[in-house]
Amino acid sequence: MDRADFVALVARARQLATSPGRRILGLTGAPGSGKSRLAGEIVDALGDDAVLVPMDGFHLAEAELKRLGSHDRKGALDTFDAGGFVALLRRLRESTEPAVYAPTFRRDLEEAIAGAICVPRNVPLVVTEGNYLLSPDGAWSAVRGLLDEVWYLEPDDDDRMDRLINRHVEFGRDVETANARARGNDQRNAELIVATKIWADLVIVGS
Repeated sequence: MDRADFVALVARARQLATSPGRRILGLTGAPGSGKSRLAGEIVDALGDDAVLVPMDGFHLAEAELKRLGSHDRKGALDTFDAGGFVALLRRLRESTEPAVYAPTFRRDLEEAIAGAICVPRNVPLVVTEGNYLLSPDGAWSAVRGLLDEVWYLEPDDDDRMDRLINRHVEFGRDVETANARARGNDQRNAELIVATKIWADLVIVGS
């Protein structure tokens, strides 16, 4: 993404931030599409007017995934607390509490950490990012109606795969395991996510 494109995205996010009331912007796309990076850069550019609340804070705990027999599918639709994420978005939209605390996800621990992100009532824009913001399945179907805009990131697929594999390696997987994960479970999830692109307000190509 060149500088002009990024400036235009920041301007669009700033317009949301200056609209009346609390606004929520979502960034979605397949695993490795750069959601976290772009969301973080936009929040940094907006300063005190925005807070980042990632969807990944609603990963089920490792112990619960093992109990359910879903550990090898971590990252799939049903390995998140979708209802909890929806409830948090509703609290954020209502913006009636002095502050709302949201969870974050620590990749080095592979666990969510409760109460890690403070969202004060006077922050006008919440940016959230995650794989399933446009999913029509189950409890996820309520997410889209709670977001003012959703941007879908669509990078070159080879670049996306390289980033995804490198991320797995960075957080402790060997190259063989990282490749298997990226081209197996992650790719199956990616195919579901791509099908939701039609409901995005903006598609960002080549990010």
